Amino acid sequence: MLNISGIHEGIVLDHIQAGMSLQIYHDLKLDKLDCTVAIIRNAKSNKMGKKDILKVECPIELINLDILGFIDHNITVNIIKDDKIVKKEELHLPKLVKNVINCKNPRCITSIEQGLDQIFVLTDEEKGTYRCKYCEERYRSPKRKSQ
Repeated sequence: MLNISGIHEGIVLDHIQAGMSLQIYHDLKLDKLDCTVAIIRNAKSNKMGKKDILKVECPIELINLDILGFIDHNITVNIIKDDKIVKKEELHLPKLVKNVINCKNPRCITSIEQGLDQIFVLTDEEKGTYRCKYCEERYRSPKRKSQ
């Protein structure tokens, strides 16, 4: 049996859709942080069949939980301090997503001004619909298996 030790301070992301952990690793920009990360893929789960788990040892304020809510708001976030779970964060779709989605509209100002932030605003929480702040181009998040 595989044994991954606990962490002193950081987060454990549980109930990640199987196969999504590397995408989340890159979306959270964990490759740019100087922290310890354990990626567990295809772990057995009674609830999901298979799941991924990410253990990240670093100060919690370095991680953007809004991006996690956008990726999959069904992920369980356990906050660890002094080797113990001190809090479970519930994720929600963020009201605003910055530099995660790129606008596909070729006439959008973000296509012309390369340094401009890509900002999308949540317009329909039920459907997970976001629109570009500048041109209102629609982006609907793909349906996940866990939804």
